[in-house]
Amino acid sequence: MRVLLVEDDRRIASDVVRALEAAGYVVETVRDGEEAWFRGDTEDYGAVILDLGLPGMDGLAVLKRWRANGRQMPVLILTARASWAERVDGIDAGADDYLPKPFRIEELLARLRSIVRRSAGHASSVVSSGEITLDERQMRVSVRGVPIAMSPLEYRLVAYLLRHRGRVVSQHELDENVYGHGEDHDSNALEVLIGRVRKKLGPDLIETRRGFGYLVPETPA
Repeated sequence: MRVLLVEDDRRIASDVVRALEAAGYVVETVRDGEEAWFRGDTEDYGAVILDLGLPGMDGLAVLKRWRANGRQMPVLILTARASWAERVDGIDAGADDYLPKPFRIEELLARLRSIVRRSAGHASSVVSSGEITLDERQMRVSVRGVPIAMSPLEYRLVAYLLRHRGRVVSQHELDENVYGHGEDHDSNALEVLIGRVRKKLGPDLIETRRGFGYLVPETPA
């Protein structure tokens, strides 16, 4: 899943990027409000982590513009501002959750998982399709309760398709959420990756819809 991190503090940004990538996310980082607004308004992200104290345009103004333009990606606000009134302003502007600084990385990851689940209509961090189970908190994929060893790319692919089960996901969307925007890879890399996942999890989990993309059915055959 692609996550946009908007944070001008380089140390905090570096720590958060490292944790997000270790948790299986594809992360893009910007450090000022104008670029954040443009990216969020023109690109599709699974979630945004947004600092309020930004140069150029503050985070609250960025968020208000996104929501006014109909952008509905889940947004987790980070800020050193501690007053309850500012928290209310952030929620009223369309934030999905709020995390004051300083924070623990574990809490940030938990809150991020929560807003992503809510936006997809899921109540649990455990997602299943037939005999396949994904535990996002443990970053574990199991078949009939037996954990399956997966590479980071394989995990990203399975996690994204299971989160969006019942919907055909285009190759372009999968490329951006598995490999990252602009990351170099062979044109057939995604097909090779899907082939590896099918060998590990069974040939029926991921359906190919020629000319449209890939699908994990809501109720597999």
